[in-house]
Amino acid sequence: MKFNIPADVPKNKVAFYKRNLKAVTNGKNRLMLFAGDQKVEHLNNDFYGKGIPLEDNSPEHMFKIASKAKIGVFATQFGLISRYGRDYQNIPYLVKLNSKTNLVPYEKQDPYSEAWLSVGDVVDFAKTSGLDIKGVGYTLYLGGEHEHSMLAQAARIVHEAHKNGLLAVLWIYPKGAFVKDEHNGHLIAGAAGVGAALGADFVKLKVPFNKKENFDVEALREVTTAAGRSGVLCEGGAKVDEKTFLTELYEQIHKGGSRGNGTGRNIHQRALKEAIKMANAIYAITCEDATVKEAMKLLK
Repeated sequence: MKFNIPADVPKNKVAFYKRNLKAVTNGKNRLMLFAGDQKVEHLNNDFYGKGIPLEDNSPEHMFKIASKAKIGVFATQFGLISRYGRDYQNIPYLVKLNSKTNLVPYEKQDPYSEAWLSVGDVVDFAKTSGLDIKGVGYTLYLGGEHEHSMLAQAARIVHEAHKNGLLAVLWIYPKGAFVKDEHNGHLIAGAAGVGAALGADFVKLKVPFNKKENFDVEALREVTTAAGRSGVLCEGGAKVDEKTFLTELYEQIHKGGSRGNGTGRNIHQRALKEAIKMANAIYAITCEDATVKEAMKLLK
């Protein structure tokens, strides 16, 4: 498959960038992103409680999954990678550069999430640690008073990542008092266009819903077209049954035109063996062109 190489990737980094992109997408240009950034984003709500296995309360549960399952990248915070990385050197990592908690309601205060570290810090860390760092990620909130600051920071992060041959994934969510429906397809398409304008390789977005709050295929087509050459990753959302999740994922890719997914809870909120199987099934649909039926067989 021919990959589109951003023009801000220097000639001496093109081969490295291509290797990273090919590795995380299995040569299909579609990304299975195992999202492990919720320890900050959702505090402990996603890791401890009814229906969640006790092993999920430890951050190491996600590293165990990522080390044994098929994934494109494991996206989590720098500190977690630093603490566990030496024991899990086979994992392809994506360093999440910023995060914020959900303690303050968005209608009370416009969200702002500043980068904790620079791309340069990540590049240095990759060299000294020997870990397989494939890229960086950054969450950007549209619609609030801090939008301009986050846009500027996101632009610099994408450019610095490309200058070093790394991939750049942006989480882009319209949030705040002026956002009435986060799952409005037209609004999400606008966020996708912002991701394209920032030069992101992939943009993780909300899933567009119709009036019945079901996945809207036609609206997703608007989103994926608006993203241009930036691949759309649909968020995984709250945990649902396996067939429902895998069927929707298949339709998102093959009917809506998405180029992957960013999934956390639907993987890590399971016991280790089941979590590995679910990750493999998601990877099969995303990066191995498997059907839903073929993916379901991997769960047995």
